[in-house]
Amino acid sequence: MIEQIKQHVKALLSDGKIFAFVGLRDQDGNVVPHLFYTTEDVDNGFSLGEVKDPGDSRYPISRIAMTALAREPEKTFGVLVRGCDDRALNELLRWNQINGSDRVVRVGIACPQELANAHECRKPFPDDLIAGEKSQPVENATVSEVMAKDLGERLAYWTAEFNRCIKCYGCRDVCPVCFCNTCSLEEDKLIRTGDLPPENPIFHLTRAVHMAGRCIDCNLCTEACPADIPLRTLYKKVAQIVLDEFGYATGETGEGKSPLNILGPAPGHTSAND
Repeated sequence: MIEQIKQHVKALLSDGKIFAFVGLRDQDGNVVPHLFYTTEDVDNGFSLGEVKDPGDSRYPISRIAMTALAREPEKTFGVLVRGCDDRALNELLRWNQINGSDRVVRVGIACPQELANAHECRKPFPDDLIAGEKSQPVENATVSEVMAKDLGERLAYWTAEFNRCIKCYGCRDVCPVCFCNTCSLEEDKLIRTGDLPPENPIFHLTRAVHMAGRCIDCNLCTEACPADIPLRTLYKKVAQIVLDEFGYATGETGEGKSPLNILGPAPGHTSAND
């Protein structure tokens, strides 16, 4: 699969269809994000993030692409995308963080079934697939398991989880769709500086609200958390509320903005609680 992707990227570069390619590179045994500018560069350590299988080593590629596109506002970039990267680009476009979908040439790869199983991924492939076989979607049951608890049990569960937080900001920093120039999680009037763990549950509920209509279910936040807090479960519940109330599936293709990207209720929206 990697040779097929390399030839595709080299053709995009040599034909002048892209200015550079946002991908991954094996550098001294470590997989790192990299901007490939030439076909010769592609032949030097190009990677699909494979430690054992393609995609094992993961980064918020879409946000890296967003930064590259902002620095070269007249250029077109190729981007290596899996299913979650594809969803992230869709959201960044909707939130006007990327100016023009025609400036992004997506080069899609499918995650192997083992990786999809490990992350319980609902869509482990992008819409436009260049290489790889589509893996089967995997349902994540953790939200149902937590919601099966009564209110007191859920409160105790999340209190215990949040109390392990060391406020490293890893969940925010790795998130493909966190793009605010000023972060409320660093606002001293909201979250006091120096408190560890941060005030429970203000820190995590603030971020959960900000993830409403944004979370693309990549699981990078949970992977990055040194305290193993199941953040994805929290954000999946928020996404479920947005889907139930507004009919909006975060990251899916289609027109329209996230309900949280407009002021007031969505046109024609009637709350389930009305």
